[in-house]
Amino acid sequence: MTAAPVFDSELLATQLFDRLADATGDGVGITRECYGEGEDAALAIFREAAEALGLVVEADSVANLIVRLPEDDGTAPANYIGSHADSVPQGGNFDGAAGIIAGLLCLGRIRQSGRKLTHPVRVIMLRGEESAFYGRANIGSRVLFGILDAADLEARSRGKGRTLGEAMEATGIDLAPIREGAVLFDTSRALSYLELHIEQGPVMVARDLPTSVVSGIRGNIRHRKVTCRGEAGHSGAIPRWLRKDPVFAFAELIGRLDEHWRTLLERGLDLVVTSGVVSTDAADHAISRIPGEIGFSFEIRSQSRDTLEAFYELFRSECRAVAAQRGVRFEFDERVVAEPARMDDGIIARLSEMTERCGLPLEVLPSGAGHDAAVFANAGVPSGMIFVRNRNGSHNPDEAMEIADFLRGVDILHGVVTAGN
Repeated sequence: MTAAPVFDSELLATQLFDRLADATGDGVGITRECYGEGEDAALAIFREAAEALGLVVEADSVANLIVRLPEDDGTAPANYIGSHADSVPQGGNFDGAAGIIAGLLCLGRIRQSGRKLTHPVRVIMLRGEESAFYGRANIGSRVLFGILDAADLEARSRGKGRTLGEAMEATGIDLAPIREGAVLFDTSRALSYLELHIEQGPVMVARDLPTSVVSGIRGNIRHRKVTCRGEAGHSGAIPRWLRKDPVFAFAELIGRLDEHWRTLLERGLDLVVTSGVVSTDAADHAISRIPGEIGFSFEIRSQSRDTLEAFYELFRSECRAVAAQRGVRFEFDERVVAEPARMDDGIIARLSEMTERCGLPLEVLPSGAGHDAAVFANAGVPSGMIFVRNRNGSHNPDEAMEIADFLRGVDILHGVVTAGN
């Protein structure tokens, strides 16, 4: 075997993050649209880096990339390290990409050491984890397990661009197996799925934790669009008691939901509620006009499926009540569900032990954001996650992960996938 060139983990990571920023910057932040130019550019950078390390890169049938050591023929059960290559519009540079680069560094270290592993380690670079473009999260992993449906394929990019199916076909993907719900990933060949990711909230910064171990991942129930239809009219001519104003109806609905949310939190339940898209119709709204309709998105997240379903029923019940009181009606597009997931107890234990062996403080935290790890876990693959400290939140241009913290996370990941080998 030809020896791989010596590489510096810190230097390589810094170079790759810089290249990604240059290639996929949009003038404000980072945009890597799934099955589009930005995601393709990121995957090309990752492929080039992997091949420069002497690794083998292959695309699976749905255009995710699999990276393996040259002595691994790809057939034996393996430990997979994965993450996603896409981003939200005007997002940050570390969300998703950090996990892929961490996997490449682990493989690079293994190759450099010449160590022969009992169980292979592979990196899977997944497409389409973010829901920002098509309303469905974890596309690249869901399609592997036959759980992408016809409505997902017909969803349009940000509501008006090409459909997801069209974008996937343009990437060279055959949609026939996807439409049939075929399972395209053999779970018997996956001993584990591990994912390193930046934390997307403020907890680790507040607690001065460079890394943490993830206990579980919140699921969600969403509507891409709910329309509240009322009756348009002149703002000065229609008194309150005769109005059918969808904006005030929406405002009342949100107030009612907020009160239910507060009550459930006081009872110790895990729940977050968001309406991230709200708008009247720009084609006909005006300062002096009562709008005829308002559109909004709806999302709830929890680690408990029972909590999700209970709050969703409250949502629909309050829509009915507000509709009757305000003289409006609510129309719903298809409900989209992502199941909560518990990370594997054995993997949590191994990640925790390795964290302490690396001399790092240990804390086990839940993930409020969704990740591909949830899809693998719910498909029966033992899964685990490492969080790396990140300032300023995520899904914005100000993500701020320190390379030193990132490399500590890589140390944990490398230690776990090579332990016992």
